[in-house]
Amino acid sequence: MATNHSSDDESTRLYHPYQNYELPIKAQHLYKLPTSPEYLFTEESLQKRRSWGENLTFYTGTGYLSGSVARAAAGIISGVKSFEYGDTTKLKINRILNSSGHMGRSLGCRIGAVGLIYAGIESGVVAFTDRDDVWTSVVAGLATGDVFRAARGVRSAAVAGALGGMVRF
Repeated sequence: MATNHSSDDESTRLYHPYQNYELPIKAQHLYKLPTSPEYLFTEESLQKRRSWGENLTFYTGTGYLSGSVARAAAGIISGVKSFEYGDTTKLKINRILNSSGHMGRSLGCRIGAVGLIYAGIESGVVAFTDRDDVWTSVVAGLATGDVFRAARGVRSAAVAGALGGMVRF
């Protein structure tokens, strides 16, 4: 659909929407499309990282998915161990699905919450300091561990914060 060869410069490409249909379409219906992403504001084009919303979606979604899949695998084993003599195939499948769904959901929510907290704190630190480097990630990891385990006490929050900072370092 898009060809790079008939273009005058390297920043655009010709696009013919009816190329595959053998219709007598005039050349005026060819469109020059940019080869790089278009931005509404010039500040967006200068930015070399994802936005805070993209980070939030990425970290939360990845955390939930990985936690759910990992714990669902353990749930399958737990479901198989809970088989009883005389269970029908439907009942066995039901035990596996219930066990894997319950276990996967619980860990997925926890890790997704950690990703949500981390993305929010990291975006806040980047907005506050106006720089994005390794130390931003370390500070976000420390604060994420502290916030996530704050309800369990000061000691637990300190340990989780130290672990969060070391993971990002």
